[in-house]
Amino acid sequence: MNTIPTDIDALEAERLQREAIMKAVHDILVALGEDPTREGLSDTPLRVAKMYREVFSGRDEDPRAHLQTVFQEDGHDDIVIVRDILFHTMCEHHLLPFFGKAHIAYLPEGGRLTGLSKLARVVDTVSRRPQLQERLTDEIAHAINDALAPQGVMVMVEAEHMCMAMRGIKAHGSKTITLVTRGLFDTDRDRRAETLSLLKGLA
Repeated sequence: MNTIPTDIDALEAERLQREAIMKAVHDILVALGEDPTREGLSDTPLRVAKMYREVFSGRDEDPRAHLQTVFQEDGHDDIVIVRDILFHTMCEHHLLPFFGKAHIAYLPEGGRLTGLSKLARVVDTVSRRPQLQERLTDEIAHAINDALAPQGVMVMVEAEHMCMAMRGIKAHGSKTITLVTRGLFDTDRDRRAETLSLLKGLA
């Protein structure tokens, strides 16, 4: 017989997760030759556990939930663009941050619109989980396409990766750009080029 999770269950799961992360961080510090009990490090495992809970809190959230409230504006089938949505997230390869801007365009179907702030909330939700830039871009586009069923969606993300700046090649200031399109922006070359220029701020 299935039981319904209670608030106590959730609190216990949170406690177990926090303790597991704290132990892992403690073990990493020991492996690095550090003394986890010394001043400056004694509270680090707890701080990291709390930080991870916050920065990875979007793992169990559905970004489409932010797009459930829509309004009908009959006759409005012109493109909607929101640029420069700031985000930061954690690269799943090295658990180092990458951050930047997301630019979103969608072409409504039948005047079906959503609030502009809802698009920023979609970006925030998919950012709060271990990510790859390519997947983050795709998840934003998928959420909008699935929830709003527009004629077309275009998402461009530009980001700086700390795993490139802090290690390896140490490419400070370099940016990676990813682009995902759906619907009309896949098939109409003129509309795609026009919208891409708008996203880049060139038009």
